[in-house]
This record gives sequence, structure tokens and C-alpha cells, in this order.
Amino acid sequence: MPPSMKYPIQIDETDRRILRALQRDATLSQAALAEEVGSSAASCWRRVKALEEAGVLRATVRLVNPAAIARDVNVLCQVRLKSHSDENREAFERFVASREEIMECYSTSGDWDYELRVVVPDVAAYEHFLMRVLLHQPFIATAASRFALAQLKYQTALPV
Repeated sequence: MPPSMKYPIQIDETDRRILRALQRDATLSQAALAEEVGSSAASCWRRVKALEEAGVLRATVRLVNPAAIARDVNVLCQVRLKSHSDENREAFERFVASREEIMECYSTSGDWDYELRVVVPDVAAYEHFLMRVLLHQPFIATAASRFALAQLKYQTALPV
């Protein structure tokens, strides 16, 4: 953890209102944010900077509609490594970081080592990724895939 990140930091109700507002709309101006949370613009700016310094607030991004760019097929892929050596784990993590279609990766307990969320335009694209890319990695023993039929809930805002 970088030295500037000090978890957990003390967060008061004004900080919580700032976090909720920014998670809803990160494009708010400082003045609009201050008005929404009931604070002065200068105080709000200082609080946002402190939350950034502490590592509570991370990157500001815009969310893209997956259907609008034909990337709305979600596949949940469980992966088992051939061995749990440091070398294999590091190679797998480098592979995951290099693949844009892998949106999320979790190290998991149980029968599988990792769970991936892979986003592709269609089944053929996933078949190519699975058979010609993922399973060709020397550190991967096997994988199992499940296609998401519908997305019933998706949110990026954490409860604060």
C-alpha cells in the first residue's frame, strides 16, 4: 500500500454525502457538489483532495453502455491454475492485466482459483478467446464458463 493511503480513515457525514454525490455524478462542479452536500466550495474542495490523498477516491471515469458498442455478452469464467507457484500466479496476473476483454478478476476460495468476468460481442468471440487465448496459456489447467442471460443488477456505487 502506498504511504499516502491510510486505511481506514475517519469519514464524517459530510464526507459520506460527498462520496455518494460523486458516485452518482463525477462531473459535478465543485460549486454544484458543495451545494448538494451543504458545504462551502472551499471546504468541499479540501475534503475531496483529502479523500483522494487517502486513496478513498480513485480515478474519475465515464461508464460506457455495453450494448451501444456491441460488448454486451458477459461470461463468467472460472479458472484453475496448473500449480500455485508464485511464478504461475504472477504470470496469470500479467495475462489478466493484458487482456481488455477481462473486465474483472477475483482470486477465489473453493474448487476454482479465479473467477473472471469476460465481456465480448458474441459467442464466437468468446469461443476464440477461450480456445485460442486463455487455454493456450501454459499456467492454466482448465476453465469453466457460464453465460449471463440477463443483467438484473449492476452498480458501481459503493454503500457509504
